[in-house]
This record gives sequence, structure tokens and C-alpha cells, in this order.
Amino acid sequence: MRTFAGDDAWHGFERDLRAGRITLREALEREAALVRLSRTEALAFLERHAPVDPTFAPFVRRAHAHGASVSVVSSGLRQIIGPALERASVDVPVFANDVVFDADGWKLTFLDDSANGHDKAARVRDARDAGLQTVYIGDGISDFDAALAADVRFAKAGRALERYCRDQGVAMTPFATFAEIDVVPAER
Repeated sequence: MRTFAGDDAWHGFERDLRAGRITLREALEREAALVRLSRTEALAFLERHAPVDPTFAPFVRRAHAHGASVSVVSSGLRQIIGPALERASVDVPVFANDVVFDADGWKLTFLDDSANGHDKAARVRDARDAGLQTVYIGDGISDFDAALAADVRFAKAGRALERYCRDQGVAMTPFATFAEIDVVPAER
């Protein structure tokens, strides 16, 4: 959505986020306010420019065949993620923020009051507390705490989560596509 919000403003928000002057929640809210696309326009743009990894649907089928459950846990937007997964023939629960596609700028409704707008780590901890082995797959800064809470981590190669895990000395496996990830539930 940066294309429609403008690089200067977007880079400014990212600088403030990296410097700790604003939270991810604040950055997302400010970025969204600059986007003035309708739902139809946004979905059409994303379908053309941000397709779902074509190896994700086979990954989900493999995981389900091994008895694993898969959920999408995102600081992104449910109204964008859901249709994208539908187009990719992926049926999994989606836990993400909500958006109102307003002509004066998008309005976000966050899942919780956390600094990321969605406390993904709480979902991982809940699964662990239920006795499940947790595997976390992510790429961005909103994934840091959730990845630390998981039993096993996969981090998109060359992205913020991979750098963070390396800097923190946290074990993770880098990946380029979901075809490289084999998830077989193990006993905890």
C-alpha cells in the first residue's frame, strides 16, 4: 500500500519506528490513514502485485496430513488476507486486525492494546500452555516476540526476523518459500 501512501511519508514512519519514537501499532495506523483505496481497488492491486506464495497451499495440506494445525497470525488486515488466501485455495483461521476502507483514509481496529496491534506471542503461549508444539513462521518485526515464544522458528531469508534471531542468538531456520518447510508435530 506504500505505492498509494507515498514513499516519503512511509519512510518517515519506518524511521520513527526503527528509532523507537513510535510503536508498530502507531506506524500501521498512520500508514493506513494515507491509503484511500476502496476494498475492490485494494484487493485487485494486491492480487496483481502481492500474490500468496504458491507453495503455501501445499505446505498447509502437508501440515494437516501430519496432524498439525495452521493459523495465520498477522498484524496485517483480515479483510485483505482472507480473500488472498481464498484465491490461493487455502482455508485456515486468520487472526488479524480489521480495516474500514474509508475514502478519507483507512481506519484500523486492532485485535488488542499491544504495541504491535496484535499480541502474536500471546497466541503462541496459549498454544504451548495447551500442550502443543509450536512452530512459528514469520518475516517481520511484528514477529519477534512470537518467534521467541515458539518451540521452533522459521524466518524468511533476508528479512527482519532472520536478522533479529541471528542478532539474539536464537535458533531458527531461514527459508525462501514454504516448500522448504516440513512441519511434523513432535511431542513436547
